[in-house]
Amino acid sequence: MEKNKKLISDLKNISGEEFLIISEWKKEPYCKGWRYGKGDALAVVKPGTLLEFWKILKVCIKSDVIIIMQAANTGLTGGSTPYGNNYDRPIVIINTMRINDIQIIDKGKQIIGLAGSTLYELEKKLKPIDREPHSVIGSTSIGASIVGGVCNNSGGSLVKRGPAYTELALYARVKENGELELINDLGINLGSKEEDILNNLENSNYNEGDIIHSEKLASDNKYSQIIRQIDSSTPSRFNSDSRLLYGASGSAGKIAVFAVRLDTYPMPKRNKVFYLGSNDVDIFWKIRRDILSKFKTLPTAGDYLHRDCYDAAKKYSKDTFIVIDKLGTSFLPTLFKLKRKVDLLSEKINFLPDKLSDKLMQFLSNFYPNHLPNRMEKFRDKYEHHWVIEMSDDGIEEAQEYFADFFNVKEGDYFECTKKEARKAVLHRFVAASAIGRYHSLNENTTGGMLSMDIAFPRNEKNWFEKLPTEINCLLDKKFYYGHLFCHVMHLNYIVKKGVDPIILKEKLLNTYNVRGAEYPAEHNVGHEYEAKSSLKTFYKKLDPNNIFNPGIGGTSKKKQWK
Repeated sequence: MEKNKKLISDLKNISGEEFLIISEWKKEPYCKGWRYGKGDALAVVKPGTLLEFWKILKVCIKSDVIIIMQAANTGLTGGSTPYGNNYDRPIVIINTMRINDIQIIDKGKQIIGLAGSTLYELEKKLKPIDREPHSVIGSTSIGASIVGGVCNNSGGSLVKRGPAYTELALYARVKENGELELINDLGINLGSKEEDILNNLENSNYNEGDIIHSEKLASDNKYSQIIRQIDSSTPSRFNSDSRLLYGASGSAGKIAVFAVRLDTYPMPKRNKVFYLGSNDVDIFWKIRRDILSKFKTLPTAGDYLHRDCYDAAKKYSKDTFIVIDKLGTSFLPTLFKLKRKVDLLSEKINFLPDKLSDKLMQFLSNFYPNHLPNRMEKFRDKYEHHWVIEMSDDGIEEAQEYFADFFNVKEGDYFECTKKEARKAVLHRFVAASAIGRYHSLNENTTGGMLSMDIAFPRNEKNWFEKLPTEINCLLDKKFYYGHLFCHVMHLNYIVKKGVDPIILKEKLLNTYNVRGAEYPAEHNVGHEYEAKSSLKTFYKKLDPNNIFNPGIGGTSKKKQWK
């Protein structure tokens, strides 16, 4: 079409030919989700400045195309790629990873992250001034973006900090009349014209006097109180929580975000990791309630791992563990990019097996000796349920005294990790997230589909460990359970038996969660994997009345103007 050719030409003039991708082969890594979702796009364009970003938006709006915003494309629910090919307009993916500057303000107490800045780079930048970002493991390690975390209400595993949230952002939206507008809610005086605002921000052309210190939040300031409310019949955090839907926060790609302003956190002076084991789920239920209601200092993190998931991670996530342990998290984004390229190549060459990277990495990992500490392995043999709890500063002594008294009379046991054990315990729990995907890749000929559910259970839920009805349980080949036990967010991963329809089974599983008063998704975006609740749909429509950005998200309409 002539119209599409004109658009391609305009995009090329703005970004340069090198950063406009139109070949099918080169577009594929941007058109296919990290774990979920795939579809066609007319072009992928990668602006290098905020002003280029703005100009690209203008020509896309003028050409009446769909815009899908994308940063690192590390989402787990397919929310930053096309999903299928049943859209009513061509799609342009705007990938923002070249716009990666991070600006430190207010003596390090806050930062401004531009559109493609990453959590990993933020962690590096804050370390010399003894500050931390919102997330310190998980999304950080796979190269996820700062803006992506805010837009997706990403949860993270830290007990003291809620989902990524800010009321301070610079973003563009399309009004009902079709006009593109730039909204400066960043709380910084940057000028009145769009080009001035964007250039002044990118070039740090502002001073302390231009920064407005208002009552607008740059983090979730209530979460540490909410998580302590152990008798509440509602979950502590979940994606569609209307309390945390504001501008860029929770926007799920329904606007174009140029920058966000976020709080940072003091780095603890001391840390200690405790490794707990038990065969009685009520033991962990009791510990959770005691710590949240009685401790003066909340834990830094507290991640649960079932024995079956422990075993799966030991076998199927061994290579990822070794890479991080030996080379550091900085190499992980490179590894995932390489892995993606190998898999795309194997899809194109007939004699190569599908999921070649998984099969190759799994084969090589078999030659490496056992990588887990002896004390963890002994707990694996002795206990079904494992809990890695990290305390900091004054909380360390509280925990030492409590666990010594508690396990003196109760079933189960604990040990205080050495620095090496602590690193490996936390890392083992982190890499467990990739075990189900690897297991499914290696066994897809003998099993059915894969379901990964992200569920937030009520804070007063006593029966936190899932016991499925027989009629559902008999349809499953494997179950891998892990989660953030203090906030009752559980990641329930299932491999279904061959011949079982995973879509029908998913509905049955969701019904069991509904009966228990759960919310979902808990810490990931709805993407194309979950149905958005009515409050979330209303929020999306308010942000994007013409349905130009990321249509179809959360099971909504893909049609223009939400038809």
